[in-house]
Amino acid sequence: MIQFSSGQRLDGGLLERPFTLDGVPGLLWTAGTVSGTAPVILLGHPGGLDGMRPRLVERARQCVASGFVAAALELPGGGDRPRLPDVDRARADLRRALEAGEAVADDVVDRLVLPLVERAVPEWRALLDELLALPGIGGPVGYSGGVISIGVRLAAVEPRIVASVLFAGSYVPRSIVEEARRVSIPLLVLLQWDDRWNDRGMALDLFDALGSAEKTLHANTGGHTGVPAFEGDDADRFFRRHLR
Repeated sequence: MIQFSSGQRLDGGLLERPFTLDGVPGLLWTAGTVSGTAPVILLGHPGGLDGMRPRLVERARQCVASGFVAAALELPGGGDRPRLPDVDRARADLRRALEAGEAVADDVVDRLVLPLVERAVPEWRALLDELLALPGIGGPVGYSGGVISIGVRLAAVEPRIVASVLFAGSYVPRSIVEEARRVSIPLLVLLQWDDRWNDRGMALDLFDALGSAEKTLHANTGGHTGVPAFEGDDADRFFRRHLR
């Protein structure tokens, strides 16, 4: 069951409400006034909700300004959640390989990403059950962000999600590439061309595999955190088109 803490009003009238869902921390952003029902956008991120909060708030602010509700959950193993030792070891193995200029083994990618997917996707779906029962929140639902493998699994298995903006900033297991063929919803994929922590070829293979009839790839020069500000405007237009 979702349990809310005292909220706070941010600049521009944005209402931020911390919550826990079965012990998992999260944040909900709304306009603070109920007028009909608003679609909800789930904001994915790479973990560490406190550290990610400034960027999440800006993304949420744009969502709410467009008439949506936004929500985020802490990633498994992130923030104050219990660590996942096997995932931490795989992350260290990946960093060692990249720093040595070596190829990243499939086994490392699987050990790093698949446990997060298996844990996070049921948590996001449980959050939707709770959010869609609240006054002022309704479908349809969008997903925006990473980890991209979590977004792909959600797009494949969660029928309430009707459109997704996927951030191609992490390695992708081959099994997730195969799952991508089952995805049919509209997609916008963002790729940073010079991201040393990502495999560009793997991201392009994933995009090619996605089964959606409507899918768009935006590739920009720059590193992992260099996504141009205008991509936020494009994502906003994408969700306005598909959630309204």
